[in-house]
Amino acid sequence: MYKEKLDRILPKVQKPSRYIGGELNSVQKNPDEVSMRFAFCFPDTYDIGMSHLGMKILYSLINEVPEYWCERVFMPLPDMEEKMRSNDILLYGLESLEPIKDMDFIGFTLQYELSFTNVLAMLDLAGLPVYSKDREALTPIVCAGGPCVCNAEPIADFLDLCILGEGEEVNLELMRLLEECKRENCSKHEFLVRAAQIGGIYVPSLYDIDYNPDGTIKSVTPLENAPEKVKKRIIKDFDKVYYPESFVVPFSEIVHDRAVVEVLRGCIRGCRFCQAGYLYRPFREKSIDTIERDTISLCETTGYDEVSLSSLSTSDYSEIEKLLGRLTDYTDKARVNLALPSMRIDRFSDELLNKIKSVRKSGLTFAPEAGTQRLRDVINKNITEENVLESCRIAFEGGYTAVKLYFMLGLPTETMEDMEGIKDLCDKIIDLYYTIPNRPKGKGVQISVSLSTFIPKPFTPFQFEPQPTEEEIDKRQKYLLEIINSRKVNISWSRYSFTILEAVLARGDRRLSDVIYAAWKKGCKLDGWSEYYKFDKWMEAFKECGIDPAFYANRKREYDEILPWDHMDILLSKDFFVRENKKAHEEVTTPNCREKCSGCGVNKCIGGACFE
Repeated sequence: MYKEKLDRILPKVQKPSRYIGGELNSVQKNPDEVSMRFAFCFPDTYDIGMSHLGMKILYSLINEVPEYWCERVFMPLPDMEEKMRSNDILLYGLESLEPIKDMDFIGFTLQYELSFTNVLAMLDLAGLPVYSKDREALTPIVCAGGPCVCNAEPIADFLDLCILGEGEEVNLELMRLLEECKRENCSKHEFLVRAAQIGGIYVPSLYDIDYNPDGTIKSVTPLENAPEKVKKRIIKDFDKVYYPESFVVPFSEIVHDRAVVEVLRGCIRGCRFCQAGYLYRPFREKSIDTIERDTISLCETTGYDEVSLSSLSTSDYSEIEKLLGRLTDYTDKARVNLALPSMRIDRFSDELLNKIKSVRKSGLTFAPEAGTQRLRDVINKNITEENVLESCRIAFEGGYTAVKLYFMLGLPTETMEDMEGIKDLCDKIIDLYYTIPNRPKGKGVQISVSLSTFIPKPFTPFQFEPQPTEEEIDKRQKYLLEIINSRKVNISWSRYSFTILEAVLARGDRRLSDVIYAAWKKGCKLDGWSEYYKFDKWMEAFKECGIDPAFYANRKREYDEILPWDHMDILLSKDFFVRENKKAHEEVTTPNCREKCSGCGVNKCIGGACFE
């Protein structure tokens, strides 16, 4: 529909290949021969969205159904948005170049909180009202999935429904229901009431929220037979779950420009700050045969010369050495680089190093998270300083001269002694390097220290904790700069203005919808990009709406407080998170799931123990 207009404007924008579609393996269908059209929206740029595995899976899954058509949609950068608006081009799908407002579903994947204003910007650019209540027609249904919908309350007013948990099965169930409702001439409200009966579907408009005088939540009341708690969906037979045989191959380079094979889902570790480690439980692995088949298929159909084994902790795969042995038989012959992006320090070994550098070296990154053993016990990292040093020794003996270390500032119970622990660990790594007999001659060691600020997230043991104030984080950063004066150590850190907004939106309630709307009207969008981020406009929006960000970011929650996400059920009990929080303040660790069950509750949904 927009082809002629796009031909005129695309030469005038950066990287026009983001906006044209037609890539290798993209799916074309005749719109007259499909009964359901799904606009899969990634609320960020093409370069980032095309790197996202979830979009690749669901795009291919929906398109496997002959009468369904899924198209990709991304957030345009300001130069393209300006051209679209001045040329009357509504937001469109890349496959058909047709407006998404005429499709049946507009589905967003919400991977991080700073993309919330992009949802509003994309709906507006599509020619649709941003508030759900103002979209009265049955279609399009605006929905969202992804990790952020475990607490969708801050954007609840803009969405018709949310999909909690894994989408491989529930997305098709929703599409079939909408097909029925279209045939029966149902209203949008009738569809939403019926959709709420599907497991994993949360319809915000079917819940009333009341507040106490102090601003905390008094009650959450379901309406019209909506479930009291929305239970997340999981794929039980993970080895047989749908996985694409091919990916869409971009014309231009993207952030993660490679084939990706998912080897496992979930995590056994239980780090108390890590939301993903709890959201994706239970832990499930694919068989070596399945992983090998997917690896060969994707490399052959895309032409990529690198394949990444994707998971929260790939080195926790139960037969990792055997798996890598099988895969390198293929990748070595095909001259394909094998990447393991999620390496646990305590699972790193000479064998793993030899496998991942068999074609070419990938950078090595480790995440001690804290500088002292006491604080690592608080966060349940379950690694020791000896583990860190041994991993560095293996890397240095293998020819590496640089490592990157991730640490977190502002963790619960943190002291300045924990800051000194970061310096001490760096000093020990430097000293270790110069004891390696076969280190590269004439090359010094380089340590990159990346400091992120602790962000308390829903469905973690630290969901009750306050985020430290800017003054507290600034004090820690300055102290580290004072005590670490070696040229062999480079320090970088995240900006507090980003992390406080993420903390507010992560644990916010439905009253934040007005703030998000006000911020968007002031020009806030692409908030994850430093060059577009307008922190002052966000603060103006909070002030105009009479909301203090500190109430959401810097306040400790009592264990019995009703939290905005308590009516979401991710199959882990709140009692478990309380127990883990108490153990953190006692500096007591919890073994990983393979060693001993921690009683999180997820085993009940799979009908027995997660591990024999």
